[in-house]
Amino acid sequence: MSYHQGVEGGAIHKERCKDGSPYKDLDETMDPDMRSCTTRGPPERAESISSGFLSMKSDRSMDFPLHFKGADSLRNKGPGAVPCDICSEVQAVKFCQTCSVSYCETHVKKHYTLPKLQRHTLVEVTGDLEERLCQEHHRALEVFCRTDQKLICLECSVTKHKGHDTIIEEIKQAGKQTFDRDQCRGLKLASIDVLPLPGEIQFSSVTSGSVSLSWGSPEGLTGPQKFRVTWGCDGEERSLRVEDGCNVEIDGLQPGEKYQFNVATEGEDGRQSRWISASVFTVVPAPMDLHIKQSGATSFTVSWSKAEELEKVPQCFLISYCSLGTETRSANTEDSYRTLSGLQPGTQYTISVSTVLNNGEQSKRLSTTICTNPSPPGNLVIWSYSATSAKLIWDHPDGMEDILHHFRVTWSDNTSPSESFAIKESCGIVTGLTPGTEYTITVCTIDKRNMESDPVCTTLHTKLTLKLFMQKLGLTQHFEEKLSLNAVLSIDGLTLGKNHTVTPQSLPWCFLKELMRMNVSARDVKYTPTDKKDHMKVNPLDLITALFLCSDGFLQQEMVQKMSMCQFAVPLLLPNCDTEQTTLMLWALRDIVKKFRPSSQADSKSIIEERIVVSDIPMVSFVRLGESSLSKSQILNKLLSNPQQYNDTFVHHDMECGDVPRQISDGLVEISWYFPCGNRNIDIFTKPVAVANLRGDIRSFETKFSFLCQTSAAVYIFCNELDAYSEILERRTGKAELFQVVDSQKNKITENTLRKLTTEFSIKPTNVIVKENENDAEFVKTLQSSVGDITETSPNKLPIENMADVARQSGILVDEDSDECQSARKTANEITRNIKDTIKFKDEQLPLQGQIWKELSQLEKERCRLRKAGGQEIEHYKSSLKKREIELREEQQRFEMTKAIKNITGMSSSKVERSYFLKWMQINLDNLSRQNLSDLRKQYKELCQNHPEKKDIADLDRQMCDCSLGLEHFLRELGQLYEAACSLPEDSPQRKQMEHLPGLCAQMLLDGFPIELVDGDASNIPLKWISAVLTELHTLVDSNSKIRVVTVLGVQSTGKSTLLNTMFGVQFAVSSGRCTRGAFMLLIKVNKDLKEELKCDFIMVIDTEGLKSPELAQLDDSHEHDNELATLVIGLSDVTIINMSMENSTEMKDILQIAVHAFIRMQEVGKKPICHFVHQNVSDMSAHDNNMRDRKKLLEQLNEMTQAAARMEKKENITKFTDVMEYDPDTSSWYIPGLWHGTPPMAPVNAGYSEAVCDFKKSLMQDFIKCQSNDDITHFLKWTQSLWESVKFEKFIFSFRNSLVADAYSRLCSEYNGWEWNFQKEMYSWIVSSETKMSNFGITDLNPQRSIRDVLKYLMIEASEKLSLGEKEIQDNLVKYFEKQDGHVSLVEKYREDFMSSAKTLRRETQNTVRNNLHGAVEIKEGMTELNNIKSSQAKTMERKVLALLQTCRQKKTDLSDKKLQEEFESMWEETLSEINFSGLPRRDVAQDAFLMLSGNLSRRGSHVNSILVRNNLVDCGKTDFVVKSVHWWQNAEGLAKHMDHYHHRKKLQVFCDDIITQCHELITQKVESKTDYHDTDIKELLNRIDETIKQYKKRKVNEECEIHLKLHICGIAAREFQKMHNQFIVSNDPRMCLEQSKNKYLTDFKDLFHNRDQCLKKAEEFSKLVQPAVQDYVTKMIGPDVVDEMKTGKGSEDYSTRTSFQFSVLKQLLTDGEYEKYRKYIRNYEKFVKDWLFDQIVQQLSKDSRLEKSEKKHLSEIVKIITDAISIRKTHSTIECIKTFIQNICSALGEKLVFPKDALDSVMILNSANTDQFADYLTEFVGEMKQTVTSEYEQRTDIKERLRSLPFKPQDNMFTSQFGCGEVCPFCSAPCEAGGKEHAKHFTSIHRPQGVSGWRNLKTNVLWTNICSSDVISDATFRTSLTGDKLHPYKDYQTYYPDWIITGDSSIEASDYWKYVMATFNETIAKDTDALPADIPEDWKVLTHDDAMKSLKNIFNMK
Repeated sequence: MSYHQGVEGGAIHKERCKDGSPYKDLDETMDPDMRSCTTRGPPERAESISSGFLSMKSDRSMDFPLHFKGADSLRNKGPGAVPCDICSEVQAVKFCQTCSVSYCETHVKKHYTLPKLQRHTLVEVTGDLEERLCQEHHRALEVFCRTDQKLICLECSVTKHKGHDTIIEEIKQAGKQTFDRDQCRGLKLASIDVLPLPGEIQFSSVTSGSVSLSWGSPEGLTGPQKFRVTWGCDGEERSLRVEDGCNVEIDGLQPGEKYQFNVATEGEDGRQSRWISASVFTVVPAPMDLHIKQSGATSFTVSWSKAEELEKVPQCFLISYCSLGTETRSANTEDSYRTLSGLQPGTQYTISVSTVLNNGEQSKRLSTTICTNPSPPGNLVIWSYSATSAKLIWDHPDGMEDILHHFRVTWSDNTSPSESFAIKESCGIVTGLTPGTEYTITVCTIDKRNMESDPVCTTLHTKLTLKLFMQKLGLTQHFEEKLSLNAVLSIDGLTLGKNHTVTPQSLPWCFLKELMRMNVSARDVKYTPTDKKDHMKVNPLDLITALFLCSDGFLQQEMVQKMSMCQFAVPLLLPNCDTEQTTLMLWALRDIVKKFRPSSQADSKSIIEERIVVSDIPMVSFVRLGESSLSKSQILNKLLSNPQQYNDTFVHHDMECGDVPRQISDGLVEISWYFPCGNRNIDIFTKPVAVANLRGDIRSFETKFSFLCQTSAAVYIFCNELDAYSEILERRTGKAELFQVVDSQKNKITENTLRKLTTEFSIKPTNVIVKENENDAEFVKTLQSSVGDITETSPNKLPIENMADVARQSGILVDEDSDECQSARKTANEITRNIKDTIKFKDEQLPLQGQIWKELSQLEKERCRLRKAGGQEIEHYKSSLKKREIELREEQQRFEMTKAIKNITGMSSSKVERSYFLKWMQINLDNLSRQNLSDLRKQYKELCQNHPEKKDIADLDRQMCDCSLGLEHFLRELGQLYEAACSLPEDSPQRKQMEHLPGLCAQMLLDGFPIELVDGDASNIPLKWISAVLTELHTLVDSNSKIRVVTVLGVQSTGKSTLLNTMFGVQFAVSSGRCTRGAFMLLIKVNKDLKEELKCDFIMVIDTEGLKSPELAQLDDSHEHDNELATLVIGLSDVTIINMSMENSTEMKDILQIAVHAFIRMQEVGKKPICHFVHQNVSDMSAHDNNMRDRKKLLEQLNEMTQAAARMEKKENITKFTDVMEYDPDTSSWYIPGLWHGTPPMAPVNAGYSEAVCDFKKSLMQDFIKCQSNDDITHFLKWTQSLWESVKFEKFIFSFRNSLVADAYSRLCSEYNGWEWNFQKEMYSWIVSSETKMSNFGITDLNPQRSIRDVLKYLMIEASEKLSLGEKEIQDNLVKYFEKQDGHVSLVEKYREDFMSSAKTLRRETQNTVRNNLHGAVEIKEGMTELNNIKSSQAKTMERKVLALLQTCRQKKTDLSDKKLQEEFESMWEETLSEINFSGLPRRDVAQDAFLMLSGNLSRRGSHVNSILVRNNLVDCGKTDFVVKSVHWWQNAEGLAKHMDHYHHRKKLQVFCDDIITQCHELITQKVESKTDYHDTDIKELLNRIDETIKQYKKRKVNEECEIHLKLHICGIAAREFQKMHNQFIVSNDPRMCLEQSKNKYLTDFKDLFHNRDQCLKKAEEFSKLVQPAVQDYVTKMIGPDVVDEMKTGKGSEDYSTRTSFQFSVLKQLLTDGEYEKYRKYIRNYEKFVKDWLFDQIVQQLSKDSRLEKSEKKHLSEIVKIITDAISIRKTHSTIECIKTFIQNICSALGEKLVFPKDALDSVMILNSANTDQFADYLTEFVGEMKQTVTSEYEQRTDIKERLRSLPFKPQDNMFTSQFGCGEVCPFCSAPCEAGGKEHAKHFTSIHRPQGVSGWRNLKTNVLWTNICSSDVISDATFRTSLTGDKLHPYKDYQTYYPDWIITGDSSIEASDYWKYVMATFNETIAKDTDALPADIPEDWKVLTHDDAMKSLKNIFNMK
């Protein structure tokens, strides 16, 4: 049978079964000490009373139920001595019935303090304690069983006594009372009999969870047997009843636990025998799943699982292991795993694991075997790697010495399958890798059992192939198409300082930009990836290598130059890692020039200046062999640096990105130099030395190592184990002395090593330099000493140039070996190799620029200044200058092209070869000049010390100035060849031969080569040459290419060129034995992404020679030279840099004054360059703040200089510097530190210098953005031409009228003329409309409340508003025009106010016209009102009579015949006439009215005027011709003096008065022909015309008496004519006569009405006839503006766009006609000539294609349409039946267009009873017929002149007003003023003429003058006029008397060729006409042709 716990007799109380523990509530309240006691080991728990079961003796019988620990020691103390169950030694004082534990005083305390224990029941401990406990359950007797009459425990009550009658409450009430035996006995019943015991217990099967037991049958017991079996463990006991058998299987036991089994015989009545007992341990299960979790070479981890039965059982494990032949080792662990270490790799082990319980029970062992892995390789190192392979080395695995093994190498890039190979050696090479890829490489050991070790791992990022590396940096394209210097220097976003994130693609550009501005931190530019997986960090050496590989030779040169200045090491041998080719960078190094002073020359202060590649400087090389713990580059940096001046010459590991693995730069050999300064306290080495540094291990670069050994004086090898790499040293060649540099901390040098170094490698023991226990400074001193010895003693000095042979022998390429370079070098050498004496060479090979060119330059300036004319006539003197120029040019032409120039002109068309040639020329010439200058300086020094004769020193000083020979001299010769050829005929072969030269030079400029703008020797600009070059440049680039110009001015040798070079990265010469001479221009391209922002395509940088040059200081005109240069460059520039050394140096005063003069001149012509003052060599970072006071003082000085300069320039309105230009002392002043950081020559560029210059450059770029100019190369050319022509004038009295200003002024005039004409046209239309309204007042406007004066007032208000609006519109247009982003607008800024004033004047004049016209219209209307009223009254009377007669006749019953009706009408007519009072208009005395008007006009004059008026009768005036009687006596004298004619001025005045009389006569005729009545406004208009003309020509000086007689004469004529007109008007408008004329009309209407005939047809015809003259009048008024529009917008309109254009067209026509008479009219009577010429031009224009007729028809059609529309609208929308109202409405609709005569309209309205609809239809038809009739009339009229004269708006007069201008003429030659606008402050003309053309002559000889005033004003000639008081006055100061005239000096002989030709052609005719002798015509005038004159005219007026 098998029973489980709790089946029968084992039922458990439900309250105790909640968690499966019958004592849970007891456990919860148990004393913590007791709980800890119950957890002790098995022996403890077995002996403790709290264990819950009794100990079993070996006899398995109950011996002593209760056994206390230590009972033997306590028995002697008496029966009451009970030990404490907790501590076992101390006597218990209390017994807890709840815990069933005895406590001593110490341990019972918790029952009084802990709340849970306070609920327990404590009793006294007594000796009979055992009697108080249940003997079975050992619990307190708390229940009394009434059934069994005994005390039982609670457990008994629910087991054996279940269902019995029990008492619990009474016991509980007893509390802690003690029950003695008697009390208990009283509760018990009688005792029972005892049953026999079972037999001995036997265990047949014991497992981990069950026990099978059996026992014998009780003796003496028969029948059925029952047994009670109990078992328990650890205080828990179970029981069951067994029937019918003596065995049972108990399961559900805990494994590994000791169980006690009890069996008792049970009777039927429940009685039991005594118990028999036996104990047994359940089996401990073994662990499961034993396996190896981790295995290594010397350790492995074993893991297993616990037995399922023991998951919750505390246990530990015993693990033991051993290998074959070794002892077993054991270990305990509580974990289910164990790592065993200290094992032997590759060995088999047996491992066993068993479970051990807390009671010491142990399970069976679980065993397995395992082999340890082989040990892994050690110290895996990537020895070397490339883009596609890597060499690996590793150490032998530990412990594997006696075990066979090999290795496996595996690699993977994490994207592709892994690859591997096996190898026995401890090294291997991985191949086939992908460039630029990260690999994981592992190596493991494999033993003979094919077991693998743990892998050792490393990562490798393969190098990029050169192609991929270039791709990553964005340089792929440039690897084939090399980067050029131009591309690098172009202006881009980096230049503007924009925020730019550095990317791998932008990294090269950032570096180059920084390098070009010589930033010493250029190598620190880096790309910082945001992604950790991005491996594109770039080592600076890789970046430099890549850029050199991608750059052409010229960019390489510039990079090397800039790197050298920054004290960076530069490439000597450049590797290509793909091709494994190396290049010697000879060409790149070719341009480095260094100055130094060896210590040997320190006392003499002499310096040596040499080109590096040819210098004999010993080279010391530093290389690495294998590993070296020393940083070679850092050591070298310290080697070359003073402690106080450290430079990172070589890139090292601790620099920015210096630790990034190199990709392509391994094998790079860098070189740097040390140069002494001659100061022994500073110099590290006393002589120069070159230091080369090979990057990488020389084992990989044996060729380079061999090269260095052959070219170096010494080679220093950094190596820790030199003897390990002996083979490479054994293969070396060369004479270089070897040194070994070793770190003793890494490698000890033994005697054997030294011996080997000496014997095998020829390394002296003293050449082994060991770094022992010393710091770097001491070690570097040792190295410096060693290198210093080499420089002093070594004979091996091989110039870099000579290294080329060694390189070629070694298979190393040389960059100079290209065909282009060698061919160019050969050509350059042919030119320069034979030059010994540069002065002689220039005389022989460059003859055109010698004395001839200098004399030509002097001639040019003399032609402008005419200082040496003496007493000669100016034009004759100029002619002689011209003749001399021709002679000099002919002399130049006789020179044949020299061999040197042929070589220059024959240079290759290939850009590359051409660039090489120019560079070779520059190098050779610089070398030559440097040598010559050095020799001359030595001689000069010797002369000064030993032979101080001034003459010899002066000669030598001149030689030093002339000894320089540069490429500019050759280009200058080309310029002279071209200029000389330009004077030849165009078809000359010699000229054609030179035509390609400008293109050659333009291409050089485009390639970035500086071109000479100002000849530094002759101080002149070859304008034809420069013009041709710039023109060719314009064709080479986009024709719309815009440029900005920046220039620099400053004292010589203040760093101007260096500033520009740093700022723009350009190559202006700064140190070639000479300073900049003249001015050079250089072109820099702007990147396409910035063109729009900067508004330009190129930046032109102009570098100038220093002002106040010592070489020029000895010349008398040095100040003038500086003025010329300053004015030129400031005038050309958009931004000018004034460079000053130190802070506000006083030596700059003169320079500032020069600059201020130039700024004033430029401000005068509207050009305002931005200016920056740069203070150089200011080291203090607070200089800007500290110099605030200095800047304020500088501004004060500038203001003073401005005032002084303004007085000299005669611009007194300019009082301060800010009047000239926008200048802010804070933002326009820059403080820049010194160039060098330390003591040259070893000082790098100061970082502060490059940063300050960079900030300055950014500011300049912002200036360019703000700049308003928008100019192209042609604009720059024109400025250059005009500026240079202007600056050549003496004293710089600046009258600047160049072609650009002329163009800008012409455009402004053209625009203004358009605005002006639109205003005039609009106002004319308004005036016509207003006059029409006035004329129709009372007809179309029937408002009786308004008078004509009210209408006038309203119209005057409207006119004022319209005029104001028109004026504002013109002024707004002017403002917008000057705000345009057009650079030319600024040139005419000074004319803005003139045109603003002109707009005001135009408004004022138009307002006067409006007022006069409207008032005149009102007066006319008022004058006609009386007449119209009379006529209207008569018409109304007659209409009333006719209607009355009609009524009378209709009342008669008989029909009346027409005859009878006529008789009735005649009777009525006569009767009515007798009734009407015919009172006509009063007759006026016009003469009297005119006299009153004249008196009023002269009322403000004196009594003398009044007396003249009184003496004259106006009726008699004007009957004879007007004669000017006399002029002032001084005018007679002047006429005699100038013209040999006393009456010259009277004659001129007579002509003037005759012109006025003619104008007034035309006006009188126009008034008379209008057939209107006389009005006072007619005389007033005449007098106004006279006053305006006299005022306009005030220079005529009309005296008062002449003016009065002239007005009397004109008014007399007008009075008579106007009287006739008035009388005729009276007669024509007699009321009776007018009425009689209407008699037949009245009769006809009467008859029609009587017979009820339809009047529609007749009345419509009458109305159409009334409208026809109004329509023709309208068309006539509209034609005039159309004609002007035709002239100004049609073909040939450009001739009338401006007054200058008009002058050109007139002069051109005169030249084409070639008639003297026309010239005579033009000169003598310019105004009349212009009027007639304009009239003829208008007639000619209108004659084409019937344009006048077309215009008439156009306006006719317009007005007819308006009429028909008015009729149609009134007919359609009107419901009026009254025909009169209908007609009235039509008239109102047309009231602003047509003038309706009141009497004619009244005639139509009278007796009109027509039907409105029918009338409208007929009227429409008649209007159409009228149109045809008028059109026919227009077609038949052919006389255009007559038609033009009949127009009220005369186009010829308007054209004359706009083209004639102010009427002023030149005071000397009478050329008319061409200034635009009504109000201009200054008069000028484009072309002046010889004075003889106007009849001026020499008083003594009577010979006509040939002098031209434009020449006179630049000469020393004088003039005499009445203004000078008959004294001679210099022409130069003509503005003293003629301040409102600007006469620009004629700097060119050709400028006045037009008038010279006219004078020469008509000399005899002019003399005869003016009664003078012919002029002495200069010879060059006589040869002028018609074409010359036309060409001159076009050039002057800038016409094509």
